[in-house]
Amino acid sequence: MNHQSFLVSPGTKISLKNDFDPSFIAEFHEKADARKKLKAGIKELASYQDILYAQNTYALLLIFQAMDAAGKDSTIKHVMSGINPQGCQVFSFKAPSDEELDHDYLWRSMKSLPERGRIGIFNRSYYEELLVVRVHRGLLEKQQLPYIPNGDQIWQQRFEEINNFEKYLTNNGIVILKFFLNVSKAEQKKRFLARIESPEKNWKFSSSDVRERGFWDDYMMAYEDVFNHTSTEYAPWYIIPADKKWFTRLVVSDIICSKLKQLDLQYPRLNPEDKQRLAEAKIILENE
Repeated sequence: MNHQSFLVSPGTKISLKNDFDPSFIAEFHEKADARKKLKAGIKELASYQDILYAQNTYALLLIFQAMDAAGKDSTIKHVMSGINPQGCQVFSFKAPSDEELDHDYLWRSMKSLPERGRIGIFNRSYYEELLVVRVHRGLLEKQQLPYIPNGDQIWQQRFEEINNFEKYLTNNGIVILKFFLNVSKAEQKKRFLARIESPEKNWKFSSSDVRERGFWDDYMMAYEDVFNHTSTEYAPWYIIPADKKWFTRLVVSDIICSKLKQLDLQYPRLNPEDKQRLAEAKIILENE
């Protein structure tokens, strides 16, 4: 699968409407074919995660952003279904608490970064500071900043801060992949109605979901600005078609496996002294 069609190339300006089709499914015209390939991808990811954990050199940070009902939860659930829970951490970032508002906006994310050898997943992230906070500027006033400049200067400042933050993480062995699940407005409406009409899905729906839908165009503008300013060589953005969940999961799995393969992960190799100790331990156990 060609991942370049989903990548926001650093330094380019993209248009979500013109450049990325939420219903795109590549060559997969049969859902069964995609599910078969996803099953193989889940198995491959489990193998890579085992080596990542053993090597204890890199960490992998996966960031998921999307409009409501795009399928973030289900994508995480399916793609990560085969890995060892000991090597994976998932954090969902909702509205900040009073304690979090008393710190800088990256503080709560810093606390949740994955340890070496682990996969960390951010279900929403510090990018909310450039999305919901931008669409609802009143949220910015609650952050008790010493000075809030007029115009777009605050967002330009945060683009720079986040790029520097991600460069720092990359330099310290945290590999970053960022996914935007690109659901269409029509498909979101369909999924909202399914949540309302199905009793077992009622809990997923909130009246605020419909209110936020009214700001769709504002969010698309904010997202495009994020992609155009924060997709870098070291922390790229991938825009994943999300109208077909089975295809979304396949693409995310494939990109993650491809990135882990590029790291050339290796199980730790013992030095001669450690090998000698193993041999001695084997003799002791065999002679019991």
